[in-house]
Amino acid sequence: MTRTLSLLFLFALSQIGLFGNVFHIYSPSSMKNTLWVVKATPQGEGLRLEVAKKVELDFSGRVITAHPSKPLLYITATGGDPGKVPGAVVFLEKDSSYQKHQKVNFNDGACYLSIDKENRHILGVSYRNGRLNVYPLDDNGIPGKAVTTIDEGKREAHCVLLPPDGKNIYVPYVKGNLALLQYAYDGKSGKVTALEPKDAKPPLGSGPRHMAYHPTMPMVYFSNEQGIGLSTYRREANGQLKVEQDISILPPGMSKIGLSASDLIITPDGKFLFAGLRGHRQDFDRISRYRVLEDGKAEFIGLTESDKIPWGLTLSPDGKFLLASATTGASLTAYKISPNGNLKKVASLVWDSGMTDLVTR
Repeated sequence: MTRTLSLLFLFALSQIGLFGNVFHIYSPSSMKNTLWVVKATPQGEGLRLEVAKKVELDFSGRVITAHPSKPLLYITATGGDPGKVPGAVVFLEKDSSYQKHQKVNFNDGACYLSIDKENRHILGVSYRNGRLNVYPLDDNGIPGKAVTTIDEGKREAHCVLLPPDGKNIYVPYVKGNLALLQYAYDGKSGKVTALEPKDAKPPLGSGPRHMAYHPTMPMVYFSNEQGIGLSTYRREANGQLKVEQDISILPPGMSKIGLSASDLIITPDGKFLFAGLRGHRQDFDRISRYRVLEDGKAEFIGLTESDKIPWGLTLSPDGKFLLASATTGASLTAYKISPNGNLKKVASLVWDSGMTDLVTR
């Protein structure tokens, strides 16, 4: 009996790790047309990363998001024939391992996908043509034909993510199409209505790319793709965004040429922000770190070296680890987040080059 109990105890430890729950990391490989499923096992202050499965998708998926409440993932290609852009809904088992997937089609390719706060719709924006699409989800979480398509005649849209109350949509545009467009959103119908003014007018040269919302304060943060830093906006009661900060983080005299910011993530407690900094033509690949102050503004606290071209960022389900994909470095890296916002590299795994988006469950 004692031996049986011991074996059960050891099995339980293997499933929860020594100090935390086992979780999975998912990322599509557009190069190999596969979905990587990586098992992450906490071990003390670190993680053990191991490939659990590579799923054949039969299309070049690159963008991924997770359903907030159902064991589902959504994957799409960034381009394809209008109305026939390939995608997939991935079904997960109770332990978050892969079960199966179902192919779906989208109106446009997307560089970002997200679910609205009522879990009724999935939204996507296209970098190639700038269009926003809103697709209804049925009771099983399967997307149908778009109920809303917004075409502003601008390319290089980069993100669509709803605030905690779900009442607005903000779509940032980068480079020569610089804009931050604002809309009211009806979560029941998926209807989108432009605010007046429509454009929040981001600072010249900033290039807001990806965004994060503070969990309790009306603050929205953007990684600045061209500005190489962070911008902070206050969200007014009418949904309008008002810029409060435009932070540049490069050392004095350092050129921005060949650099660009990438993804942005905020910790669940709203204390810290992390953003990718890509050294395309400079040897300067970093994770930038910010502390959120009592008034909701951000304070730059430092840079952590990363593998070449850090692109996608996500957090472990418990918020204790930051996970980063490096496209040229062809790696997945895990960092332990310290109480003061520092990052300590604790694990890495080699995977296909060009992999960008990643989520955890």
